[in-house]
This record gives sequence, C-alpha cells and structure tokens, in this order.
Amino acid sequence: MEKEIIQQVLEEIEKLKDENIPVIVEGSNDRKSLNELGLNNIIILKGKPLYKLVESIDDKEVAVLTDLDEEGKKLYHELRREFSARGVMINDRLRILLFKTQLRQIEGLANYIRKQLASGL
Repeated sequence: MEKEIIQQVLEEIEKLKDENIPVIVEGSNDRKSLNELGLNNIIILKGKPLYKLVESIDDKEVAVLTDLDEEGKKLYHELRREFSARGVMINDRLRILLFKTQLRQIEGLANYIRKQLASGL
C-alpha cells in the first residue's frame, strides 16, 4: 500500500511541475523540501496576511500544502474559503495523498520520500 501511495505522490508532484501550479506552503523549510523534489513555483505564507497573499494570486488554480496537523488544517480551510470566494480552484490531490502517509509536516516530505524509496518500496 505504501509503495502505491509514494508512487502516486511522485506522480502528483510531476503534474504540479508540468502544469506550473503555484504551491502555497507555511514556511521556508517547506519550500526547501519541495525544491528538493523539483517544485519551484512555491509561495510562502509566513509573515503575510492571508488576504494579501490571496489577492496577489492571479492563477486559476493553486495547491495549498500546509502541514497536516491541526494548525495546518485550520490554515488550509481559511485559504480554501478565501480562494474559492475569488474563483481560484484548489488542487488538493497531493494533500489528500499525503494524509494516507505518516507524514504530517511538509518540511519532511523530501526526506520521507527518500527513506521510503531507500527501504525498497
């Protein structure tokens, strides 16, 4: 099961890269982890008012990749509401897949994938 999920996670990362969909994360460590996986269209939330961030997005679709803990879930729902009000679609395919793993902090995603692949999945 884990092997299939990791493969799907990698496929979703490729789709985000191919479609150049902006990915919103909480902080610079999250961005660093996603950069290691080849994602470069990253927007960091830290220190920005949510409304300013939402207003600055001109794309029709974004991926919101906040942490999978309680605080991250709360932030995700706030962003989803704000983006929806502006007609921006939320791509949460990767987020949904990550909930099927043990990972809860986005900054650990690159290491998590490396460890899973190294363990012979």
